[in-house]
Amino acid sequence: MPGTNLTREEAQQRAKLLTVDSYEIDLDLSGAQEGGTYRSVTTVRFDVAENGAQSFIDLVAPAVHEVTLNGDALDPAEVFADSRIALPGLLEGRNVLRVVADCAYTNTGEGLHRFVDPVDEQAYLYTQFEVPDARRVFASFEQPDLKATFRFTVRAPEGWAVVSNSPTPEPRDNVWAFEPTPRISTYVTALIVGPYHSVHSVYEKDGQSVPLGIYCRPSLAEYLDADAIFDVTRQGFDWFQEKFDYAYPFQKYDQLFVPEFNAGAMENAGAVTIRDQYVFRSKVTDAAYEVRAATILHELAHMWFGDLVTMEWWNDLWLNESFATYAEAACQADAPGSKWPHSWTTFANQMKTWAYRQDQLPSTHPIMADISDLDDVLVNFDGITYAKGASVLKQLVAYVGEDAFFRGVQAYFKRHAFGNTRLSDLLGALEETSGRDLKNWSRKWLETAGINVLRPEIGTDADGVITSFTIVQEAPALPAGAKGEPTLRPHRIAVGLYVRDEASGKLVREDRLELDVDGERTAVPQLHGRRRPDVVLLNDDDLSYAKVRLDEASLAFVTEHLGDFDASLPRALCWASAWDMTRDGELATRDYLSLVLSGIGRESDIGVVQSLHRQVKLAIDLYADPSARETLLTRWTDATLAHLRSAEPGGDHQLAWARAFAATARTPEQLDLLEALLDGSQTVEGLAVDTELRWAFVQRLAAVGRYDEAEIAAEYERDRTAAGERHAATARAARPTEQAKAEAWASVVESDKLPNALQEAVIAGFVQTDQRELLAPYTDKYFEVLKDIWESRSHEMAQQIAIGLYPSVQVTQDTLTRTDTWLASAGPNAALRRLVSESRSGVERALKAQAADAAHAGR
Repeated sequence: MPGTNLTREEAQQRAKLLTVDSYEIDLDLSGAQEGGTYRSVTTVRFDVAENGAQSFIDLVAPAVHEVTLNGDALDPAEVFADSRIALPGLLEGRNVLRVVADCAYTNTGEGLHRFVDPVDEQAYLYTQFEVPDARRVFASFEQPDLKATFRFTVRAPEGWAVVSNSPTPEPRDNVWAFEPTPRISTYVTALIVGPYHSVHSVYEKDGQSVPLGIYCRPSLAEYLDADAIFDVTRQGFDWFQEKFDYAYPFQKYDQLFVPEFNAGAMENAGAVTIRDQYVFRSKVTDAAYEVRAATILHELAHMWFGDLVTMEWWNDLWLNESFATYAEAACQADAPGSKWPHSWTTFANQMKTWAYRQDQLPSTHPIMADISDLDDVLVNFDGITYAKGASVLKQLVAYVGEDAFFRGVQAYFKRHAFGNTRLSDLLGALEETSGRDLKNWSRKWLETAGINVLRPEIGTDADGVITSFTIVQEAPALPAGAKGEPTLRPHRIAVGLYVRDEASGKLVREDRLELDVDGERTAVPQLHGRRRPDVVLLNDDDLSYAKVRLDEASLAFVTEHLGDFDASLPRALCWASAWDMTRDGELATRDYLSLVLSGIGRESDIGVVQSLHRQVKLAIDLYADPSARETLLTRWTDATLAHLRSAEPGGDHQLAWARAFAATARTPEQLDLLEALLDGSQTVEGLAVDTELRWAFVQRLAAVGRYDEAEIAAEYERDRTAAGERHAATARAARPTEQAKAEAWASVVESDKLPNALQEAVIAGFVQTDQRELLAPYTDKYFEVLKDIWESRSHEMAQQIAIGLYPSVQVTQDTLTRTDTWLASAGPNAALRRLVSESRSGVERALKAQAADAAHAGR
């Protein structure tokens, strides 16, 4: 039985048989305020290549009332089963199908999600269709290469906003009849319905005029900084249209900040949905605005790469996501007037770190993944598809040249507009414009898995003059269970030579050499005869995708002077190298902490600072020798408080240090300070203890047993919003009592009533790294229920549980053994096996890092 799955072979067969022309979708959402189900009527016109053939259309619905094919009524009881409607006896040429069904609102962020705002008690709807969830709202041929036009007609309550891919028409008798879309894939169609607040503007340039809209719930309207969002959007329009040489392909561009969104955003054509946590209710650092801007630009890039031109099948998902990820950073770095020209620093610090981690898991895969069915793609929105792919595209730009790269992209868009493509289509266009043969490059970079390590071998004479310089490339063995073989790859890299300026004390780059690295050893004779600098940095400017190691002398210098680099990108690359060494057990956690403490006070990039905060806490919690953990936590927490008190009042660094301090505050005096900051009896000059920061303090106080239900409820009374409800749920689940853990577990595992956002919040509170003993009994419980959860819940809800409740804080051999036993006996499907194996890998890595840290004890 296929269930809700669809194989690549089935999709290919259907695509050979069918050409879809149009959908007319009539939805009655007039009862949305009450919830339940709604009437969905779909009329599809499609051509068939073979007379008498049979096929099927996809639908996930509680009930199907009518199925009419070419005027003949089919019995729904006979043709509707397993989320498919069988279509027998198709006619060669044009066919018309009409399906009448009852479809269901969801609270999982899939299909048509329904949310009731506790502030105004109004319902707010939005669709989320990627990967296969348009079929939850209307009958559809649910695969990306069967593009069609879509005409939506929607009945909704009076006064509500109704937004779709086409411009919103004036309603008649509370019915909105939209014009047809261009030819697009099912998964980028969209409806957003409810009493949303909106702000409107227009993008105008050289005679072009594109209406712009921004939407959010009225309860967030006071926080909506629409002008800043429009500014980033216009910047993207300018830069993308110039680089792509193709005008924005849709009639308008709306951005809708919606509640309980599972991802960051979704590239629905002309109607992008974005998680409404990006409407900031409290003070946040500039890093948060940078991330929001990157998200806005990522989705806008998708209007061309993904919506205008779409992959044929999900194995080329990376064509969408890698390109949009590369484009967001390139636009921020290069667009005139950008507020974040250092975006490649952020990319190196966050995206590449994600990619390196993913590429060392047993589930690592080629960028062009082998996607055999929908189950495969659902778990493939990962660090390979987004971050590694974008890193490799950045290298490709360096390899072929930026001008040639974008000329190829321009030809690609013009050639395949509103169509579907494969990897070979893009590479062919790039080969034409660059004159380079990219087949070998593609084979080694896109069609193989795993990571390379680059190390310098430097010989000097007694006077410190370089006598030999070789770049050594390693291809470590792939993780156990991963498919493929280690691969040495061609790299285009820069070598940076840095010296400390005595006058300023800064580490400045005195020279830069760009070259190709290929094979195991690459000699660099150009550096012979010059005095060895203080720091030699491979992959300077972060052109390639590879783990980089510093030579012994450079590492020793950087350990003392990492904060002295005068540019943010080399600092970020050294921070990333140190973190990677810690994860690999090459640098002890205690030494990593010392390195961070020596340099973080001079780190100006707030995004890097916040990443270091997260990494230090993770390292101490999971990678430190358990016998040293409390000492290291004390050292770190004392440092966070010192930095909080010394940071510039009211600045980003002060806010970041306040959050870092709250995350590990532990002594009675430190916890007293949190309470005093909450009740106002103590202050830190410039620190605004606003709504979100208050919740960070409350959650820590709950996790250590200082706050119980009364205090949590009182805080919720101050913030009776959807966000406040989530924060309160996290605080309750974080309390260090058996009863609190049992209640949290029951609400997530034994009941399926929680909506997606509240389930995520409860899981976040339930798992506390300093409550290992309290959580220990839940290891067996997790494995007892996991398979049933996976088979009975929707994908998003089951995945939250599978990842979030895995006993990752129980870093013991017993956890590995228990996991292996379950994997061998439970028979999970490939998707669930992958998620559990990835979590197991984290425990295995932590054990090795703990051993490495213990080996350094007493040095």
